[in-house]
Amino acid sequence: MSITGENFIGNIRSGKGESSFQAFNPTGNLLMPETFAYATEEEFEQALSLAQDAFVSYRNTSAIKRAEFLETIVEEIMALEEALIERAVTESGLPVGRITGERGRTCGQLKMFARLLRDGWYVDARIDTAQPERAPLPKSDIRRMLIPLGPVAVYGASNFPLAFSTAGGDTASALAAGCPVVVKSHPSHPGTSELVSSAIIKAAKRAGMPEGVFSALNLNNDQSVKLVQHPVIKAAGFTGSRKVGMTLFNAAVNRPEPIPVYAEMSAINPVILMEEALKAKGEAIAKSLAGSVTMGAGQFCTNPGLVLLIESEAGKNFLNYFEQYLGATEPATMLNKNICASYRKGIESIKTINGVSVLAEATKAAVEERNESKPIAFTVSAEDFLLNRQLNEEVFGPATLFVLVKDTVQLHLVLNQLEGQLTATVHAEPEDKGNLIAIIDIITQKSGRVLYNGFPTGVEVCHSMQHGGPFPSTTDGRSTSVGTAAIYRFLRPVSYQDIPDELLPEALQNANPLNILRLIDGSWKTDLIP
Repeated sequence: MSITGENFIGNIRSGKGESSFQAFNPTGNLLMPETFAYATEEEFEQALSLAQDAFVSYRNTSAIKRAEFLETIVEEIMALEEALIERAVTESGLPVGRITGERGRTCGQLKMFARLLRDGWYVDARIDTAQPERAPLPKSDIRRMLIPLGPVAVYGASNFPLAFSTAGGDTASALAAGCPVVVKSHPSHPGTSELVSSAIIKAAKRAGMPEGVFSALNLNNDQSVKLVQHPVIKAAGFTGSRKVGMTLFNAAVNRPEPIPVYAEMSAINPVILMEEALKAKGEAIAKSLAGSVTMGAGQFCTNPGLVLLIESEAGKNFLNYFEQYLGATEPATMLNKNICASYRKGIESIKTINGVSVLAEATKAAVEERNESKPIAFTVSAEDFLLNRQLNEEVFGPATLFVLVKDTVQLHLVLNQLEGQLTATVHAEPEDKGNLIAIIDIITQKSGRVLYNGFPTGVEVCHSMQHGGPFPSTTDGRSTSVGTAAIYRFLRPVSYQDIPDELLPEALQNANPLNILRLIDGSWKTDLIP
């Protein structure tokens, strides 16, 4: 399948722009032949206008029709076959197995939201029936449910060219909610985005969706900000750096009509290693931790970038094991030249901080021409960590910092001064539990997902997953970008008071034609209302 480098303005490909860019092959360290046209002002406005028009009908499309649309997207993505895998591998430097798995996750997310739509309970229908005889004042009939928010801007992520990009979780949840989507494709994998966009457009046509339900644009930095400022856009989903995320957030909240930006930005995802756990299984923890730090060249938002342990004989033995396992790891190609350069700059900066020492690094040299990163680990005392806020900052790549604490009091001090995180992990044995209640209480306040005897890399796509945490890990710690709860970012509640039954949405009608679970006068049931 050929790559044209055009934008998708609704159902039409368009490449009128004179300004363009090329994709980059990080493994080969070379530009790819195709040129990708930045959207013109005319194309930009046309895509937004189509999204606005599409919302009028798409928001009223039945949940079943939207479910069929999502399932059709899955069919069209799978129909791309190896062309999609090959392109994503070339543009990202990620291995075939990783991209194949990511395609499965992308399709799994779409299917999950399709099932949610068929179940229908996500609308959170609540009904309090009228009590006309109530004294001293009668009670009105009040019915509440969630409805679509409006057109959504989705910003593709560099580190997940499929699962967090064009047809990723943000797009899937927004389309499921009944909101048209305008995607800003990521310049690290524009060809991959084009292939997936073509699949979504084919699916939209097959499913009879209104034109403008989906558009995908190549945008420069100024246009990217302009997208979130456009009055048609009512919310945005973003995964990336804190700098860009906050730029979009500030632009959105300073609009004449402020809108939410659900930005996942930065985290160092602390791992706390308790003494008895290190005594019982220090080597096993060291091996698994080294694998987690270096997985995907460390380019996971849940990468464990901070490890806390009390100085002890068991701790020393653990660090020796970790040094061996990390030293044996292989350098790996990073997503693009800029990310690789930023990683190298970040680790060189850490080396200059007072009290920081290199604990271990991969023995094999990284090949600069392949944009490879060399895994590395540092140590620092708790005292020096507490004195330098820079050590709280994420270094995106296969690096981690061990903070050596003297006792549980000092451990609590370090945990309490951490920023908000996506995850926090504890490794412990039953004998450690006397110290765990206070630790778990602290890290629950600091993170969105708390793990016990595991590792944060690898985010299960399921109903109960929380992938979002207190600032600055995300701009809104009440939201998640993974799991079915992600749909609530793009819905808003409306109450209907004393509205005739025939004018109500089906989810609130007396007969319950959708047969969904509803809260009726304080009890959850599927009953009709006489």
